[in-house]
Amino acid sequence: MKQHAADSYWGGIIKSMGLVFGDIGTSPIYTLTVIFALTKPTADNVMGILSLVFWTMTILVTAEYAWLAMNLGRKGEGGTIVLKEILVRLLKPGRKIALVGFLSYLGVSLLLGDGVITPAISILSAVEGMVLIPGLEGLQQGTLILIASLIAIVLFVFQFLGTDKVAGAFGPIMLVWFAALTVSGLVSLVAHPSLVLAISPWYAAKFFMDNGFAAFFVLSEVILCATGGEALYADMGHLGRKPIMRAWYFAFCALIINYFGQGAYVLDYGTGKNLLFGMIQHEARILYIPFLILTIMATIIASQAMISGVFSVIYQGITTRIMPLLKVDYTSTHLKSQIYIGSVNWSLLVAVIFIMLVFRKSDNLAAAYGLAVTGTMTITGIMMIMIYGRTKKKWKVPFAVLVTIVDVIFFTACLNKIPHGGYWSIILASIPFATILIWTFGQRALYRALRPLDMDTFELAYEQIYAKGKNIPGTGLFFVKEWNVIPPYVVHCIIRSNIIYERNVFISIVRTDEPFGLKSKLLSNIATGLDAFEIRAGYMEMFDVEQLLSESAITEKVIFYGIEDITTVNPIWKIFATIKRQTPNFVQFNKVPASKLQGVVTRVEM
Repeated sequence: MKQHAADSYWGGIIKSMGLVFGDIGTSPIYTLTVIFALTKPTADNVMGILSLVFWTMTILVTAEYAWLAMNLGRKGEGGTIVLKEILVRLLKPGRKIALVGFLSYLGVSLLLGDGVITPAISILSAVEGMVLIPGLEGLQQGTLILIASLIAIVLFVFQFLGTDKVAGAFGPIMLVWFAALTVSGLVSLVAHPSLVLAISPWYAAKFFMDNGFAAFFVLSEVILCATGGEALYADMGHLGRKPIMRAWYFAFCALIINYFGQGAYVLDYGTGKNLLFGMIQHEARILYIPFLILTIMATIIASQAMISGVFSVIYQGITTRIMPLLKVDYTSTHLKSQIYIGSVNWSLLVAVIFIMLVFRKSDNLAAAYGLAVTGTMTITGIMMIMIYGRTKKKWKVPFAVLVTIVDVIFFTACLNKIPHGGYWSIILASIPFATILIWTFGQRALYRALRPLDMDTFELAYEQIYAKGKNIPGTGLFFVKEWNVIPPYVVHCIIRSNIIYERNVFISIVRTDEPFGLKSKLLSNIATGLDAFEIRAGYMEMFDVEQLLSESAITEKVIFYGIEDITTVNPIWKIFATIKRQTPNFVQFNKVPASKLQGVVTRVEM
């Protein structure tokens, strides 16, 4: 038993290394290189920067995510949408709920925008290390972009297999990566052991006093060391809180040792090329090519973690009805969170290659990176203050406030990145943000325009038609949003067209605000020959509609569902109508047998 516990203890840590820490684990490739391109590598500045890196990771990743956010989960799930679901329960209806909705939409959109820049910067920065291989110094940037694009294409093409299949190999590779970071950092640190003193916040304060306002803008590059920190919380549903927390302490030590080692390298050799690659080449030239291959593998893993994170966020968005339905494939029989969304996968690939072509170099990408991350962190901070202020853990509020102030300082520092390409973060995030707003408001306006019938009025007409006895043999199924609210297409079918079966069943699928859980119940005889079947499922839950129906002894002959044909002069609703036409309806989303389906079109003016 002890042996098994030890296996799962270390197994959980190794899996977390592969699935969660890819992004933050690969930030040593570019962070200090970018910072020292802007800052003179004097002894005081090196101490100041290392102190800032240490405290940024401690406050923004360890305190904000590992200690505060990861205590706020719903059945083990984490992320911005989960924070919104927790808050909605704690608040009274009104403006605050609207603000929370707005913040969560913004947070989700920033995270999705980030999902494009992360693979681009990770893969490109690793591939750029090839120019330090003897004989390859003359490689053109265009060739490097081509290689990086090919790696990205391979990565995205294999997504349909599911992260479950690929993740088995990830943990051990990342373990080797973190070990390599630790060893190379220690070897370099031996020359300057006094650098360890940079753990003291005094050096960070001194850096601000020495450099004045310029130091504030350096923060916008220092934040690169914490990018990917939000994955600790967003990926909590994949592995659970404890393994991620345990693995983070190992990862944290490895990263800090490596950053301090790079600091020692700067003191001895100055800057001018990639610091991590320069340090490795100096320490062991013979190991440089194996290290470069390891780096490229680590960046692929980092990108993979981001892609599966994007799939998770979009799936949560679909089932909580803030995003349009998309075709989702389930790639694992035992891991509920393993999904593949083809349309998102290919859009991401196109966007990643486009961003590589626009920015051309990882240094240019770093100049634009950080705005979305700090925005997401600030939103998480604000929502945590609101939650902790309304629960028994009010003593955590001052800590959440402190962390959020630090988030805001970093976010403000990153605003100077907007003219240097940071506007791409805003453009990329604005696409999902506009989609969410148009979809949520459009759905509400459509529901109002449809003017559904209440059950009592419907029942009067229904009973009269049923009593005539000209009913079709067998069972007819009608999809509705709620069984006691009758949509126009049902009125059209049953009342106007007299399509009425011996047994008629209204079926509704209700997504609850819990991640998992599945209940179905049959309400018999709500009228003569009329039953209602309700499925209540968590927003991460996958299920088979047919199986649930057969378990309740419902064998349907035909399944009716409504399709809205929207006519409108409003340009926003025209976009809404286009999205609705392009995406699958919820019957296709829930994989109902196509041979039995009958779509009934209702014209709606919006």
